[in-house]
Amino acid sequence: MGKSLKCCRFNSDLTGSIYFSFICQICNMDDKIVVKNLSKIFGPKPLKALEALNKGVSKKEILEKQRQKVGVYNVSFSVKNSEIFVLMGLSGSGKSTLQRLINRLHEPTQGEIIIDNTDITRLNKKQLRIFRQKHFCGMVFQNFAILPHLTVQENVEFGLELQGIDKIKRAKKATEVIKLVGLEGNEDSYPAELSGGMQQRVGLARGLAVDADILLMDEAFSALDPIIRRQMQDELLMIQDQMQKTIIFVTHDLDEAFRIGNRIAIMNDGQIIQIGTAEEIISKPANDYVKAFVEDMDRSAILTADSVMQNPEDTAFPADGPRTILRKIRKKGLTGILITNTRKELQGYIKANELADYINQNKEKEDIPLDSKLIHKTEGIDESTPLSEIINMYSDHDYGPIAVVDSSNRLKGVIVKGAVIAALSESYTSPEKNTANVPEE
Repeated sequence: MGKSLKCCRFNSDLTGSIYFSFICQICNMDDKIVVKNLSKIFGPKPLKALEALNKGVSKKEILEKQRQKVGVYNVSFSVKNSEIFVLMGLSGSGKSTLQRLINRLHEPTQGEIIIDNTDITRLNKKQLRIFRQKHFCGMVFQNFAILPHLTVQENVEFGLELQGIDKIKRAKKATEVIKLVGLEGNEDSYPAELSGGMQQRVGLARGLAVDADILLMDEAFSALDPIIRRQMQDELLMIQDQMQKTIIFVTHDLDEAFRIGNRIAIMNDGQIIQIGTAEEIISKPANDYVKAFVEDMDRSAILTADSVMQNPEDTAFPADGPRTILRKIRKKGLTGILITNTRKELQGYIKANELADYINQNKEKEDIPLDSKLIHKTEGIDESTPLSEIINMYSDHDYGPIAVVDSSNRLKGVIVKGAVIAALSESYTSPEKNTANVPEE
């Protein structure tokens, strides 16, 4: 965050485009939700417990001596517009409590919850109800929480009915969302007639029908069989691609968190230990707790080309000529060199031994043209390519490093076998993009 949050507090007395323009410049307008110093203590004297926490008293000791439970303590983070932000942790870590604080299903003991420049901790009950209707799609729970006596259509319309939407409009909206989640044809079915996966789709559809910006999902797929669960994860990603909601997703499953989350917050004892992308967390765990959390992950499925690529030691141009290119190779101690044009667009790879043989065969000539047959055509890969694919590529790649290119085929970096092997080690941390001597391949 790094910028003042106080400027984002809701203030109905301040108006005018000049003030709004000013706060937009100060605040990060990519942030949909900003949480600052948020704490929740369950008990009769929460401020006493909070004071003890601030003095270093443990959560366990407060429970034993004060009979008060620390749900969340001094949490700060932001969620970007249209981001799937995952709260990840074991049972009792505080993840579900934190999610419920975000729409004030739990009242915070301390802190700010700023949504679209409004600090909702300052809203009275009527203001909060209006705010929720506008900004929150509702919640999708693990146990589906759909009404058994209502049909699929009626369940999906339920939230719209509570908002006072007329029957024709809510029926039209519900029909659209039912189709979106793949339940078309089941409008008149009751929950008992549906599979677990279909029931969860009803819960998701009911949340989406409200058509607000923020969707809260608490262990939404945890009760499903593994195959159905993966299908629902795919559905969510597909729906998100179309609807671009801001989603806060709670899970205890690391595979699920890494699969669907744009960023993941790992929680323990009511605090956030680390926030980052899946790749950042697995390659640079913040502490031993996070390291233990991710040690059984398939690193090759999470890490990408960007995390293991390095800057090439040197490149050559076709116009350099064979002797100049060989001099570059030998000076850097390379086994070969990547060839680009002056726009850094990848042309191919030249092997040092083949180039030396060619020069030796033509040593009597003063000017030796570069034979195009010496340039081995090599396809560059995108920086988002998973390590698992790169490993497979090396089985068919008998020379040089693998080149990483951008969408215009411009060289961005190289990947050598040693870096791939190192990345699979549990002690690996993602390197800075240092220049690399290309070793023997």
